[in-house]
Amino acid sequence: MSLVLAIESSCDETSAAVVSGRQVLSNIVATQIEMHQKWGGVVPEAAARAHVEAILPVIQEALSTAQVNLDQLDAIAVTNRPGLVGALSVGVTAAQALAFAHNKPLIGVDHLEGHLLAILSLPDELRFPCISLLVSGGHSELVLIREIGSYELLGQTRDDAAGEAYDKGARLLGLGYPGGKQISEQAVAGNPRRYDLPRGLAKERYDMSFSGLKTAVLRLVEAEGPKISVPDAAASLQAAINDALIKRLRNAVEDHDPASIALCGGVAANPDLRARVQKLAEQNGFPAYIPHFALCTDNAAMIGLAAVARLHGGTTSADRNLQVHPNSSLFS
Repeated sequence: MSLVLAIESSCDETSAAVVSGRQVLSNIVATQIEMHQKWGGVVPEAAARAHVEAILPVIQEALSTAQVNLDQLDAIAVTNRPGLVGALSVGVTAAQALAFAHNKPLIGVDHLEGHLLAILSLPDELRFPCISLLVSGGHSELVLIREIGSYELLGQTRDDAAGEAYDKGARLLGLGYPGGKQISEQAVAGNPRRYDLPRGLAKERYDMSFSGLKTAVLRLVEAEGPKISVPDAAASLQAAINDALIKRLRNAVEDHDPASIALCGGVAANPDLRARVQKLAEQNGFPAYIPHFALCTDNAAMIGLAAVARLHGGTTSADRNLQVHPNSSLFS
C-alpha cells in the first residue's frame, strides 16, 4: 500500500497531507482567508509570501500527525498545475528539495485531477463511467470520468466560475469572504423565488455562464437599495447558480448513461448543491460520490490520493526537475 506525502499550494491554501492507499492519515491546511478578506479576493504576491512562511511547518505537522517520517514514504507528490505561478513554485520547490534529500520519487499532480479524485477517500467501491461536476472559485466543469486517468470535458463555464459568482454576490450584498459560505448561511432563512435572477446560456446543454448573473445581482442591489432582503437575495442567487449546475448535470446523465455521478471542488461544500446532487442520483438509481467537506476545498489529501492512483497505475518515478505550469489544462 503506497505511502505518500502530498503538498498543495496552487492558490491561497498551504496544505500537506500523508495518504496511505485510500486512507488519509493527515491533512493539514493553513488558510489565508483572513489575510485576503481585506482585499475581497486573493492577491497573488501576498499568497506566495504566505506560502513561503507556512510550507515547512505545515509539512512537519502533517508528518507528525500521521506519525510517519520521510524515510518511510514511497513518494512525494505536489500540485504543479494549474494555479498561481508564485504559489505553485513554493510547493514544487519544497517537494523537489525533499525528494532529492531523501531519494524519493516526485510526482506532479494536476490540481483539477486532485479535485476529481477526492472521491477516492470514500469507502465506496467506485463505479465508472462517472459524471463529475467540478465547481470552485476558479473552475466550473462537467467531466466524464471513464476510468481513473481518463477524463473528457463535456462542458464548462464560458466566462466566470460558479464560485466567483458566489464571492462577487456576497460582496455586493455586504457579506464576507469567501462568499460561498456566507451566501449558503443567509439562504437558509431566505425565499429563493423573491428575486428573479437569470440562468445564463439557458439553451446550452453543457456549457455555463455566470457573468450575467453577477451583473444582475449588482443591478438588484442598486435598484433595491437599503430595503433589499439579504436572506432572500442570497437564496435567489444560490438557486440561480445551483439550478444552472444541476440542469447541466442532469443533461449529461440523460446523454451518457453513467454508472454514478460525483460532486467536487470548493462549491461542493454548499449544502443545497450537495442535497440536489444526491437527489438526482437517487432518482436515477445510482450512487453519488461527494467527498467530506474538508476534501472539497483546496487540500493536499486529494493530491495524495491522485498520486497513489498514479503509483498503482504503474508510475514509479518522476523528473525531479518538475516544472510549474500555471495555465495547463487537464483536458488538452
